[in-house]
Amino acid sequence: MERREFLGTVAVGTAGVMGLDAKSYRRIVGANDRLNIAVIGLNGRGGAHRDAIKDCANTMVSAVCDVDALILDKFAASVSDKLGYAPVRERDFRKLLASKDVDAVTIATPEHWHAPMAIMALQAGKHVYVEKPCSHNPREGELLVAAQRKYGKVVQMGNQQRSSAHTIEIMRRIHDGLIGRPYFGKAWYSNTRKAMGVGKVVPVPATLDWDLWQGPAPRRPYKDNVHPYNWHWLWHYGTGETLNNGTHEVDLCRWALGTGMPNRVTASGGRYHFKDDWEFYDTLVTSFEYDDSLITWEGMSCQGKEYYGRSRGATIHGTTGTVLIDRDGFVVYSLDDKKVEEYSVAAQPKTTTADLVGMDTMTTEHFRNFVAAIRTGEKLRSPINEGNISVTMLQLSNIAWKTGHALDLAKTTGHIQHDATAAALWQREYAKGWELKV
Repeated sequence: MERREFLGTVAVGTAGVMGLDAKSYRRIVGANDRLNIAVIGLNGRGGAHRDAIKDCANTMVSAVCDVDALILDKFAASVSDKLGYAPVRERDFRKLLASKDVDAVTIATPEHWHAPMAIMALQAGKHVYVEKPCSHNPREGELLVAAQRKYGKVVQMGNQQRSSAHTIEIMRRIHDGLIGRPYFGKAWYSNTRKAMGVGKVVPVPATLDWDLWQGPAPRRPYKDNVHPYNWHWLWHYGTGETLNNGTHEVDLCRWALGTGMPNRVTASGGRYHFKDDWEFYDTLVTSFEYDDSLITWEGMSCQGKEYYGRSRGATIHGTTGTVLIDRDGFVVYSLDDKKVEEYSVAAQPKTTTADLVGMDTMTTEHFRNFVAAIRTGEKLRSPINEGNISVTMLQLSNIAWKTGHALDLAKTTGHIQHDATAAALWQREYAKGWELKV
């Protein structure tokens, strides 16, 4: 079923389509005030989504979905083990969107699926929690924002540090004048990722629906070094390290400085550490210029040297001082670099190699905010129109890097001006039948 066929049949969904057993059906249908959430994309952040939903009052992981049967079975078993009930298992997300028994979906798929799936979910009447980046390219972000406005459902982007208590507090203090007028945000990320090697075209594993995995992306043969993670480093499916991780800290800088779209974007870097199929940089320095402020991001995917003893973070520089912010706390410095205050959150288990403490709490609070927005209209901490600004900025840094051009932008939209080569990368080509429409 192509996307256009799905849209014509979405309204016919029933519990029978989902293949519910009697016990699961009673759990869902018998609880009118329960929020039934389907988790789609289970290999990475899906686990954090499951655990966060568990910690939200009167919610249920009613269904789980992945195109890889091995990942799907393993994840469904983890739901049964951790949550005490068996979710509906589905390989084709469109069946979940067609069901009236799903209130909301969370999306943690490969990035080329984020916006198309979110838009289809909105068209099916579902609320959406979509992992960062919310889109694969700037045009998709525009369409997703437009779809949210048209269909009126709640859409939260998964830049979960927007729900970090200590980050919310230090941002309030920065805005209240803690370091004078903030004018420079410096963000960074470092990791020691290994080479992805040179892939070979091989038969598709029997457990994987490779056609649906590709979805809106034009078709390519299956290679043995792409699924389940290395798609991040291929332009066709992913967005590189800036969107994979830089989104978080660049968003912090923008939050602190109170900025929107920049006037100008530059980017320099390359694939230096290994020679393999990785199409993006492993080292990048990018800058976002405003009338009276500046944001930079430095990413090192394969070199683990830390700044301030932190593998990721941001410093916010103002006229009277500086604040260092990361996921485990903050440090305040005077103008002459004396430490005047420090706060650290209680240690928690890391969720990935590069994550610092506090991750699970932030994700849970971000989900609680999402759920409260659905139930009571609570203000979202990362509504899609806001989250998309940070995402588009970093997608523009990818375009600046790929073309080797400095990009001059329209202030309100971020559209590239006076550069047809760069502007052509604002959107992508789609597989036939998967073109996006709002």
